[in-house]
Amino acid sequence: MPALPNASPNISPNISTAEWEVIKVIWDAGQPLTAGQIVAALQGQQQWRPRTVKTLLARLVKKKAVKSLIQDKRYVYRAAISRQQAARQEARSFLSRVFDGALVPAVATFLKETDLSPNEIEQLKQILEQEGQR
Repeated sequence: MPALPNASPNISPNISTAEWEVIKVIWDAGQPLTAGQIVAALQGQQQWRPRTVKTLLARLVKKKAVKSLIQDKRYVYRAAISRQQAARQEARSFLSRVFDGALVPAVATFLKETDLSPNEIEQLKQILEQEGQR
């Protein structure tokens, strides 16, 4: 079974579930945010203390997924990788861990476990047709 092409494990950092929640706030904002702004954005979603969020930010900086900059005498954080880069790495990691890199069994499993609408089925057909023409 063919593996996902270009499945290099070092394209972007492995981001934990908690780190995903933090970086999603940054991606959604589309601009640099202070730690306080990130804490505030997460308050309705997570029961984390500000220190926890700052620890997660420090981990994301260390992993080079987020950059910290000084702006108006305060640290602000911006994404250093795109959501698409991170999602691609997560997909490759999952495919490698769970399906030994085999794409067809992974897709088959998702299709069998998901109730797709006729519109979604049509979209998938179009994607497969486009890929077949490359």
